[in-house]
Amino acid sequence: MRTIARAPGLSLKAVADQQFERLEAMRAVDPGVMAYDDAQAILDADDLDAVFVATPAATHYALGRRAIDAGKHLLIEKPMCCSTDEAFDLVERAEKAGVTLMIDHTFLFHPAVVKLGELIHTNALGTISYYDSQRINLGLFQPDVNVLWDLGPHDLAILDFLFGDEPMHIEASGYCHLNKGLPDIAYVTLHYPSSAVAHLNLSWMSPVKVRRVAVGGNAKMAVWDDLDRDEPVKIYDRGISALPQSDREVILPSYRVGDVYSPRLNTDEPLVKVVHHFQQVILGREVSRLDGHAGLRVVRTLERVQQALDSSLQKVQHLHNAGRPFPGLVAAE
Repeated sequence: MRTIARAPGLSLKAVADQQFERLEAMRAVDPGVMAYDDAQAILDADDLDAVFVATPAATHYALGRRAIDAGKHLLIEKPMCCSTDEAFDLVERAEKAGVTLMIDHTFLFHPAVVKLGELIHTNALGTISYYDSQRINLGLFQPDVNVLWDLGPHDLAILDFLFGDEPMHIEASGYCHLNKGLPDIAYVTLHYPSSAVAHLNLSWMSPVKVRRVAVGGNAKMAVWDDLDRDEPVKIYDRGISALPQSDREVILPSYRVGDVYSPRLNTDEPLVKVVHHFQQVILGREVSRLDGHAGLRVVRTLERVQQALDSSLQKVQHLHNAGRPFPGLVAAE
């Protein structure tokens, strides 16, 4: 409600929520907004152009499908859906209905991510070799999704923007401390056709909150610390080089240690930019950066990571059941 209120050209007309306390709170904030306990009342309204779906992930597909079929432009919270089939269906429906479908991958409008994209796409960092992310904190435990589907979409959307490609191979491991079948820690490694590798550390079990991304190239390296309000992005003129294999008998790396630079970033709120972009796309003034196809790619990668994660969890559980807690000390099978 706050974000829409700050968006020129948009007017919030109605909200729907199944929790009575939230409806009362929203009525108190803006008595002129219609408040419903059933989203269908909004979808049936002829005088509404666009719908925002910010609900639990398991409801995204059903609500999104109903919004599109009702002819509404749709901005939907991440993850877009809970399966590739659902995401693909929404994309097809939106294209047939001629309505805008956008996914709220807010970080693509974060000034730090925009800067990283500029550095990579202008080759300022050189050839990219790795993307390393720590996205950890204590909770909040989600009742319907695991840590991968809660925190992972952020990094996967950023990687889709930065690398412009889907991973060719994925490895994943994790652990379920509180809820069986819902990992609260996940370690993900994604290998890309460019030979770049991305590693994600996702956790609800950390005593401290960390939001840190490092991107390494053969010319320079960049670190984004989202909790550093003064200098969130730092660019390091540092690297390692070695003679070609044909010119050396042993590896003798050469280390370069240069200056550290922190660029000035704007302080615009990313979500405000997302809402404004949504409006401009509806009006035909901008090409969507967060369209359904981007959301589909992220969901497709999430499913592939989940398959790798499930396989790892099953193997670990099998070893525990077999009474072999130290498989590294036995012969390979």
